[in-house]
Amino acid sequence: MSTWGALLRRGHLGTQADRAAYRTLHTALLASPPLRAGLTPQAAERSLKHLRSLLGAPAVAMTDTTRLLAWEGGRAHHAPQPVVIAAGTLQHGRATVVGGADVACGEPSCIVRQAVVAPLDVEEKVVGTLQVFTDEASAGLVRATNEVARWVSGQLELAELDASRTRLMEAEVRALRAQISPHFVYNSLTAIASFTRTDPERARELLLDLAEFTRYSFRRHGEFTTLAEELRSIEAYLVIEKARFGDRLTVTVRVAPEVLPVVVPFLCLQPLVENAVRHGIEGRAGPGEISILAQDVDQECVVTIEDNGVGEDPERVARVLAGDPASDSVGLANVDERLRAAYGDEYGLVVETAQGAGTKVVVRLPKFRPGVHV
Repeated sequence: MSTWGALLRRGHLGTQADRAAYRTLHTALLASPPLRAGLTPQAAERSLKHLRSLLGAPAVAMTDTTRLLAWEGGRAHHAPQPVVIAAGTLQHGRATVVGGADVACGEPSCIVRQAVVAPLDVEEKVVGTLQVFTDEASAGLVRATNEVARWVSGQLELAELDASRTRLMEAEVRALRAQISPHFVYNSLTAIASFTRTDPERARELLLDLAEFTRYSFRRHGEFTTLAEELRSIEAYLVIEKARFGDRLTVTVRVAPEVLPVVVPFLCLQPLVENAVRHGIEGRAGPGEISILAQDVDQECVVTIEDNGVGEDPERVARVLAGDPASDSVGLANVDERLRAAYGDEYGLVVETAQGAGTKVVVRLPKFRPGVHV
């Protein structure tokens, strides 16, 4: 039983006003989840039964700018009318009361004589209407319809924010893909070609690793993946780089098995490893080392990527994480932004570096977060 239900049973919401407030809030909460999907026929149909209950109306309807999305409450012979009577509200953005021939019908038993048409706004643009069909549009019903329409508009605003966030995340992943260095592809193919005569079997394996890396990097589905999948792609990438660097590159990977199923943003670790190679090891004269450590720490997975490369100016890294467009670091700011968007600001990247002292990047990932799934 919910907490609210328990309170009601124990009499904590004993007054009539308390119970009415609870019922209103509960009904609004039931209508909220469908609307978070946006202004669609499915969302309208699922939410209208709750909105009708909230308004105590004989029938309600919802439209977008061109069509009826859903009708609730029987009296379906009125269903052709919402698109027609929405026109004025869509044009001037104000609630209107219509009656007479606009809502007339030939059914003697039908009580519908008037309709209240209220605008639904998203980002100050009218995107549809909420309509209440009744026998008499009292001042109280007009105010209630307006308030419910404003609440619905708020839910649609949140839906648009969610959609905008998804579009932004997709654009950022496309940007990461675009940053995959042509030099890496060229150098990989050159390294593979060098083995075709001396070690054909190794050349074949390296080609398969390159195929795995590119398949994962350019896949078309999913905002999230598992840590295991991300590490598999990183392994393919590092096998190719080790073939290119030879004894100059040593890689150490230690992963706690418990964290392999953890869900992570797609391409959130791979760019950090590429950054360690391109901006750390390539500029180093002697042998280079990269370590990847994934630990199981209470309710979190903590991933540490460390190199002994040339390091960075800490102030420059701070500018990169702040979104400085002049930086050419592979995806550092991009990854930081996506981690914060998925999990909150406390889950951004932590970077420790200094010129000549290598770089250490720490990524904290919650083992579970509502809404984050493969």
